[in-house]
Amino acid sequence: MKVLLQNPTFRMACQQFDGAADFLGLDASIRERVKWPKRLISVAVPVKLDNGDVKVFEGHRVQHHLTLGPTKGGLRFSPSVDIGEVAALAMWMSWKCALAGLPYGGAKGGIACDPLRMSPRELEALTRRYTVEMIPFIGPHIDVMAPDMGTNEQTMAWMYDTYSTHAGHAVPSIVTGKPVSIGGSMGRREATGRGVAFVTSRALEILKMPADSRIIVQGFGNVGSYAAYGLAKYGAKIVGVGDRTGALYDPNGLDVEKLFVHFQTHATLENFPQGERMTNEELLVQSCDVLIPAATERVITAEIAAKLQCRVLAEAANGPTTFEADAVLKQRGDIFVIPDVLCNAGGVIVSYFEWVQDLQNFFWTEVEVFDKLYRILSQTFDQVLKEARQKNIDHRTAALTLGIQKVVDAKKIRGLFP
Repeated sequence: MKVLLQNPTFRMACQQFDGAADFLGLDASIRERVKWPKRLISVAVPVKLDNGDVKVFEGHRVQHHLTLGPTKGGLRFSPSVDIGEVAALAMWMSWKCALAGLPYGGAKGGIACDPLRMSPRELEALTRRYTVEMIPFIGPHIDVMAPDMGTNEQTMAWMYDTYSTHAGHAVPSIVTGKPVSIGGSMGRREATGRGVAFVTSRALEILKMPADSRIIVQGFGNVGSYAAYGLAKYGAKIVGVGDRTGALYDPNGLDVEKLFVHFQTHATLENFPQGERMTNEELLVQSCDVLIPAATERVITAEIAAKLQCRVLAEAANGPTTFEADAVLKQRGDIFVIPDVLCNAGGVIVSYFEWVQDLQNFFWTEVEVFDKLYRILSQTFDQVLKEARQKNIDHRTAALTLGIQKVVDAKKIRGLFP
């Protein structure tokens, strides 16, 4: 397990866990059982490229715990993927699922590759071979994958087909986030972003801030774009957005409808005609009412945290705020933090809905999906705020302790197999 600690993201996840475990007063035996991943799986994924060469990619899957049910989590394609990053994301998924009351343990998978430099045929071959390598460790009641950074509905369709071919019959519940035409759920694609918009609007109501508050969204992929679009529908003013090519800022507000169309058409914000160009680091510290980091981990460092000019920090990405930055935010005390395990939980909640629908072969309307989603998010949001208020702790500690305690209780009641 020590190799995991070489990854800064995993170290950060452990620091967060240790702080919450200290607050809960967990003894060493149960702390170790709850903290460390149950399974770490790494596989070689050989793929024949379009030029005839064969390249071997590294693939990983980490299943954090299986105490509450099958594990659940996304699959990402990214050059930066390693086993430590995947393990951190699996750990966060455990607390997220437990916090929302879902019958899952956390998992995460990844392949170290650059999907932007690969053809559709190469991506299909990569996905199918990875799925075959993982078949002994996955299943509808073992581990269920979903899209993440660099993957999408098509990726899930390939996984579904590969697993079903091996099983000899259709198994739609093996993945979530797949197209509606083959058993996907209405609303799954936009669920994470719309969930971010919903909990952010709840925070604005609680703080008695105006509906037309100024919003910055750093990261304009699937999550960030739908979060911006949803908040604009609530009446908010989107003053800044960013993606891998850089950022745009306009204190008077950006045209979200045109931004959304531009991104859907070009898969980038580059060459959008409105707004001042700047770096993503510069965007994070611009004046706004709500800052939504929706890209990758560890973008808000202690230095940036000291410069933030927002009232609300809504963490749409996983682990966007470093442990050191958290300390700065606590010391400042003027920023309302919606922690990632709450803020971006909409995706896994609707993935759970999709899994249930597939198991039952009974599907819900979009209205039913979002009615159930908002009800769970609202209850979880209120629970976190109540815990923070009653225990006089910050929102992240409140959310983590609630999630961790549920896993601890389940492990204790199930006991330790000899």
